[in-house]
Amino acid sequence: MRINRMFIVMLSLVLITVTGCQHQKPAEQDLLRVKSEQGNTHKKVIFLMVDSLMAQAIDKGISQKQLPTFQYLIEHGQYYKDLVSSFPTMSVTIDSTMLTGTYPNGHSVPGLLWYSSDDKKMINYGTGPMEILKQGINPVLTDALIHLNGKHLNPNSRTIHEELARLGLKSGSINGLIYRGTTEHTLTIPDWIQGPTSLQKKIKVKGPDFLTLGALSNPLEGKENLPDDLNDRMGLNNKYAIEAVSYLIQANKLPDFLYVYLPDLDQKLHKKGPSELEGVKKVDQQLQSLLSAFGSPEKAFNEAIFVIAGDSGMTQLLPAEQRSEIDMPAMLKGISVLKPGEEVKAETEVALAVNETMAYVYNFKSSRSLRSIADILSKDDRIDFVAWKENEWIHAIQGSTSKELRYKAKGNLVDRYKQTWTVKQDAEVLDLKLNADDRTLDYGQYPDVLERLSGALNSHKGEFLVVTAKPGYELADRSSPTHEGGGGHGSIRRTESLVPLIIVGTNEKPANLRMVDLKAYLLDLLTNHIQKTK
Repeated sequence: MRINRMFIVMLSLVLITVTGCQHQKPAEQDLLRVKSEQGNTHKKVIFLMVDSLMAQAIDKGISQKQLPTFQYLIEHGQYYKDLVSSFPTMSVTIDSTMLTGTYPNGHSVPGLLWYSSDDKKMINYGTGPMEILKQGINPVLTDALIHLNGKHLNPNSRTIHEELARLGLKSGSINGLIYRGTTEHTLTIPDWIQGPTSLQKKIKVKGPDFLTLGALSNPLEGKENLPDDLNDRMGLNNKYAIEAVSYLIQANKLPDFLYVYLPDLDQKLHKKGPSELEGVKKVDQQLQSLLSAFGSPEKAFNEAIFVIAGDSGMTQLLPAEQRSEIDMPAMLKGISVLKPGEEVKAETEVALAVNETMAYVYNFKSSRSLRSIADILSKDDRIDFVAWKENEWIHAIQGSTSKELRYKAKGNLVDRYKQTWTVKQDAEVLDLKLNADDRTLDYGQYPDVLERLSGALNSHKGEFLVVTAKPGYELADRSSPTHEGGGGHGSIRRTESLVPLIIVGTNEKPANLRMVDLKAYLLDLLTNHIQKTK
């Protein structure tokens, strides 16, 4: 489960304890400030992040003539099938990477679930119902609604919204869960949520000029009847997002840059697996509706640049009877593993932060080495690899083979992104292709793995390992949500890491096909188009 469902899960749990579902509408003034001050002299940029959109689904749908809008967009623009996502491949981390232009070692949001040594507690932005109940609805909502953007997202890593504000340009976010900007907004917490929690009625946050977050922040209230009731998942749905964008288009209120998050596809793929096509067909229809808001596709491409991306792929998980669930506490039998919802005590030895097909494993026992825990975990034939850092070196052990690789930044090997490395021992562990003659390094099954893995291992304080599962398998703690027979993600393999990127309305190409490089590309698009019209 990814962060796009965190509010839905949490709000459903709140309903268990309260009655009545009326929520007061927020009063925002976004429409007074959102319109680009550049007028119609340059193209606006609309970025649509489609949760779990995969190139294989697009290609399949087009070949079956079921995705006419995707086909039209591809025929009139650029289409890439290998944009490298962030790691872990969880939406909260990926969105942070895209909006800040850094990996987790820069933006400090390590995953959907992680342990904070500063706060001495597990940070959970909303995983599964049982974990949320054990963790506590109040701390989960507080971390998700207040601390994620206000505290955890590194203030030294500026978001694209903050960068654009410094340039005097307008920006907006529609249902983006990472949205930090320079303009003050108010999230209005409904009474039926506030009652069983300690959340204040009004929460002040900093965002872009225009901010929607479902029913918690709906600046179009009274102007557009957006679907934001409980039956509509409090507005955290594709229909809400598309209708909000359409309103801005038709009212001539588009900001210079608009980020739009479309979450619905992810849920279908978790249940049915990555081959499911119905959700993609629905997205195709919604994209057609968006283009129609301009009057015609031709007019749309004359007035705006469209950038459409998936955030991560998915791996088909095996059914339960084929041991698809990897019980991590059982693997660590004899070791005191922190139970969900409990506080770390003197006798606690290990804590688990499971992010589906990836997990952080925290070591609290100074007499036990990370290597000794890695040796235990890597014996299972369903484990892909276990990695940890020791001083400047990162170590990785391959599951079931005990083969080991270690590497560090800087050295005589250069990769396609001009990053240099020193690599020792068995390159097969991370499927690296080393060429000693020309001193180059290339990636196989794990795209940009050296930088992405390093980013995760340096994303927050503590002594911990990174564990990933082989394709078909999913890691689990005592109350983790699992998706046997469906789809899963979190790990660093190609299937979960490579996503599609479609760009229409400009011939300018991205320098590198990585999520971490999109912020710079988008800023160039915006500033270059403005300079050309002056």
